[in-house]
Amino acid sequence: MIYNTTTFRDIHVSDIISKMLNWSDRFNIFCLLNSNGFTSKHGEWELLFAADPAYILEIKDDQFVKPLQQFSNEHEGWIFGHLNYPGQTNDRISFPNGFFFVPKILVRIKGNEVIISSQDEDPELIYDQLMETAPLNGRASILKEEIKSEMNESEYHSAINAIKEHLQKGDCYEINFCQEFYSENADIHPASLYQQLIQSSPSPFSAFYRLKEKFCISASPERFLKKKADRLISQPIKGTSKRNLIDAEKDSIGRQYLKESQKEKSENVMIVDLVRNDLSKVSARGSVEVEELMGIYSFPQVHQMISTVVSILDNRFHWTEALDACFPMGSMTGAPKKRVMELINTYEKTTRGLFSGTIGYVDPHGDFDFNVVIRSYFYDRSTKKLSFKAGGGITINSNPEQEYKESLLKVEILRKLLETEKDKP
Repeated sequence: MIYNTTTFRDIHVSDIISKMLNWSDRFNIFCLLNSNGFTSKHGEWELLFAADPAYILEIKDDQFVKPLQQFSNEHEGWIFGHLNYPGQTNDRISFPNGFFFVPKILVRIKGNEVIISSQDEDPELIYDQLMETAPLNGRASILKEEIKSEMNESEYHSAINAIKEHLQKGDCYEINFCQEFYSENADIHPASLYQQLIQSSPSPFSAFYRLKEKFCISASPERFLKKKADRLISQPIKGTSKRNLIDAEKDSIGRQYLKESQKEKSENVMIVDLVRNDLSKVSARGSVEVEELMGIYSFPQVHQMISTVVSILDNRFHWTEALDACFPMGSMTGAPKKRVMELINTYEKTTRGLFSGTIGYVDPHGDFDFNVVIRSYFYDRSTKKLSFKAGGGITINSNPEQEYKESLLKVEILRKLLETEKDKP
């Protein structure tokens, strides 16, 4: 793909994001990836926006390596898209199992530079269109039916106790168990809801993703897998505690809980071991190492325990094989991965679809960065159906009541941003 590219300077993300959200509505397929100002040594771009596909690839089943490899070989350049959680497409919103596209229009932002690339149009005209677009005039999202849960607290407790029996028998060591919250009749303005979400809960791997009438509106805090040259980076999250932004002393108690909790630490270490094992399948011998173990990071709503595992990709493997070796991510399955995925299918009431899948990009060098799709709304504008899911890692020491509260904590901000019909003045 040959692009015309122009760089514009002295522009900042905060000046352009609201315009971009309004401007994006003219495209029926796009992917916006936004770091929301979070910086790290593994960060690459502050914001990426890709739209107007020149070529598309829809993946029908879980075997994505060969078709994606062929697609990338045929269309060398930027690729954006997603993979669903394996084997589960028949969820309430039903994104395709996998979807990737080569964009005709690409906007990249880093520091005070906006780089616009286009296959057909003059980048300066696109820049003028973007800057002349009015900032998004956000509107409320109205639920004409209240949010329902697929299981009540008693049913949730029963499922956790059944899972703990498998843990006690040694079937598995940890399992990520999730539940769905949904509305069958929601009047959502997706761009406005995304804007409200990142204002309330800015996160480093947020995504606003559209495939025709289906939307993913995500405030993900978690990186799944990144490739930079021959280096692979995975940053699993396990361990969550609520923040208290009013009382600093109480807020520090939440951080201290993560540092001291044997349950949270054991979850994190088990997933780190699983990631190390996944990476070892495609990495140079002896190159897998833990760069940071159980780091505590604070986000507006929660404290999270994050580890960083790195390795060197063995040159015998294509980048698609690195994705395949690690997908689905261990933080959303548990260990051992094969067995817990069977148990997830048994005990979760609905399929996951794009939830706990991944959204990201691949650049012309074969480098990539993909997130973990959590803290996300899924919306079908044609059917008015809205869904969001949450869960947590279950171990032998898990308390069903505490696990239920943690799952509600993770969707608290998602609930708060939605108004019901009866809330309207």
